[in-house]
Amino acid sequence: MVQERPVRVERRLSAILAADVAGYSRLMHNDEEATHAKLSALLTEAVQPAIAEHGGHIVKNTGDGFLAEFPSAVEAVRAAMQFQTSIHELTIGDVEDRRIAFRVGINIGDVIVEPHDIFGDGVNIAARLEGVAEPGGICISSSAYDQVQGKVGVEFGDLGEQNLKNIARPVRVYRMRPCNAATRPQASLLHRDTPQIGWFPNMFGGFPIRPVAGASCAARSDGSSDCLAVSSERRRSLLVYASRRAAAVEPSPVDCRAAIHESKQCIRAGILC
Repeated sequence: MVQERPVRVERRLSAILAADVAGYSRLMHNDEEATHAKLSALLTEAVQPAIAEHGGHIVKNTGDGFLAEFPSAVEAVRAAMQFQTSIHELTIGDVEDRRIAFRVGINIGDVIVEPHDIFGDGVNIAARLEGVAEPGGICISSSAYDQVQGKVGVEFGDLGEQNLKNIARPVRVYRMRPCNAATRPQASLLHRDTPQIGWFPNMFGGFPIRPVAGASCAARSDGSSDCLAVSSERRRSLLVYASRRAAAVEPSPVDCRAAIHESKQCIRAGILC
């Protein structure tokens, strides 16, 4: 009797992007038809063009989100940045409790390939990373971070090792929060090797925000103060925030020159001592 050879399983190494809509059930409960129509429009106008432009394809839709595959982690992150920025611009005028915002997780993994789906730990980790991301934000695994570091012009906050649901080993997670083009700092300002001046509260999701020790600044209930500093968990360099500029981020564009001037005044006053 001739023994049958096992069916060969097709596999490939891919960058996997998982995304879902934050608060989808609540949005559908409030207005099913309007939410469905808006989500469909955002997928058509913002998500699909960005993914195609960066060489990816949508593997499947999941009702409140989608799973996409890319041959490159760099292109996956660029696509996510592009459609997150577009979605922000398309929804900025919407009422907050009806605004659609995607959470995105990106991972690199060796996946099992079928005609209309992909499977494996790489996919599962991307889906769990999505749950760690903020609405409008992006979280990536360390394997993806190793490939994109220094290539996409944005800063990532190191969240350390995270225990993700149903994933046996901890995964090191990096988080970024894209902003709109009108207010995004230049990439040259986002280098870890030099002290930086910033304009965005919580822009670097995952970095603790706190009043500077010894500064004569009155903290406010919104988490800002006259002079704030953001300290990376991995280094002691500080990012100085001027509150009047930070408060103006949404929806007004930031006057970067004035923000720098204000921050320099804080430095001269001895806040960074």
